[in-house]
Amino acid sequence: MTISKATVLAVLRERGQHARADFVDRELPDDIDPTVHGGLLATLHLDPSELVKPEPV
Repeated sequence: MTISKATVLAVLRERGQHARADFVDRELPDDIDPTVHGGLLATLHLDPSELVKPEPV
């Protein structure tokens, strides 16, 4: 299960959190693994289950 960085950026920018979005854009890969980056997502008040993109079959 991965989360698109573009999705996270869009949510943060919608909230007006542009500095946080810029940080995420610099620091995280294009496909975010919630098991690896779950702490950061929690700090940003993002629920990974709402942001997941389906895995290719």
